[in-house]
Amino acid sequence: MTMYDTIKNEASAMEITSLSTSVQIEQVSSKLLQPIYDGDQPVSTTKSVPLTVFDKLADDQYIPSLYAYKPPNPSNSFLEQGLRKVLSEYREWAGRFGEDDNGQIVILLNDEGLRFIEASADCTIDQAIPFTVSTMLKLTPSFEESKELALVQLTRFTCGSVVVSFSSNHIVSDGVLVSQFMISWSQACRGLKIHPRPLHDRNIFVPRNPHSVKFDHRSIEITKRKINEDSTTMPPYSRDDLIHQILHFTPEFIAKIKNKASSSSSSCTGVKGVSSSRYSTFECLIAHLWRVITRARGLSESDKTYVKISVNGRRRMRPPVPHEYFGNVVLWAFPETQGKNLFDESLSHTAEVIHDAVENVNDEYFKSFIDFANKNQDDGNLMPMKVHHMKVPSFWPNLEVQSWLGFPFNNVDFGFGKASVVMPSFDPFEGEIYLVPAVVGDGSIYAHVTLFQQHLSLFKQICYNID
Repeated sequence: MTMYDTIKNEASAMEITSLSTSVQIEQVSSKLLQPIYDGDQPVSTTKSVPLTVFDKLADDQYIPSLYAYKPPNPSNSFLEQGLRKVLSEYREWAGRFGEDDNGQIVILLNDEGLRFIEASADCTIDQAIPFTVSTMLKLTPSFEESKELALVQLTRFTCGSVVVSFSSNHIVSDGVLVSQFMISWSQACRGLKIHPRPLHDRNIFVPRNPHSVKFDHRSIEITKRKINEDSTTMPPYSRDDLIHQILHFTPEFIAKIKNKASSSSSSCTGVKGVSSSRYSTFECLIAHLWRVITRARGLSESDKTYVKISVNGRRRMRPPVPHEYFGNVVLWAFPETQGKNLFDESLSHTAEVIHDAVENVNDEYFKSFIDFANKNQDDGNLMPMKVHHMKVPSFWPNLEVQSWLGFPFNNVDFGFGKASVVMPSFDPFEGEIYLVPAVVGDGSIYAHVTLFQQHLSLFKQICYNID
């Protein structure tokens, strides 16, 4: 059996379809959890936290993540007590949105609490894996009309396994901080001091004087944040046609992809004459998936398509923003090309398009946006957007990528070992991709891809073919 066959078989087992057996999950209890302080009151007397220019770009939506732990694992009361302790350091999660005296949205540090839900499943976790779309949604609390800024659900299986679901409003923080919060929660459960403590100062993004806006942010951060809803360009499919696919990329396959990107152009150089060895694993995998999905979708050579990629500004800005900063520090890269370039040019060419777009979102770009946003702070487009339900939820003909590759999931240890599974919940948008590192630590990566089922057959035929 070839490596291609082995990988293909591994991936086939991870296909999620609506025909899979659904797990019955029953909610047992639901309550609000408030912080526990060492003293009677919090140390800080701050009443509210303003939103930064980056927070205002975030969508008003909840981002759920799932952590599965097999026995032995902590009890629900143990997790609850640790959660209450860590909320004293991460008070924003126990707060609410409100307005200041100027009518601006703020986070009220009122300690009203986050939503804490306990649930039970009717089977073992091994019987439930791979999770169906229906199961993933049941493992995650409902966000409809939710006033809480974070929600936790603990789901117990008959074998004693537990799935910890943490869902947070994106306006409050990005994924980097959420991953740090999960580690802090596990530290609190083990009786350790929270380290590092979160940095709460949201006044650190100061515009320059005079402003120096060097990029067309209105055409990028403003225009491209809106999803294309032009029915004339959308395929004739519906929400019911969405299907979730989990691909397993082994270290061997990743090495082949990176080697292909290095050798697919003359003298091992990219389209601008720069050595392809600088392509990261992320850039190579996204280049491959972009080409494969574009073919599976049946886009024409003349169709333009781009990939929306989140860029973490913490390590790009100078001086760097601390990793533990509580808030959003994200802008986006939008590598764009035509279908013919994805069909006819080399993998190296596609990787170079992605690489250049990401590299251009640098310190100067972030500072230019800060100046732009402050100069146009009364612009209603520079405010959080509520993600509304679309008749056909799709990024067509584009893609959106969420990378969790740098998140230290193995450090989320509540005292009984690391998680056996870490994954996003189902995100119902065609063209959405999550890249998640395998918790076994072997260097493999899982790609969670949402497609229309009409394109799945061709996608499966070509997704592991790099020739």
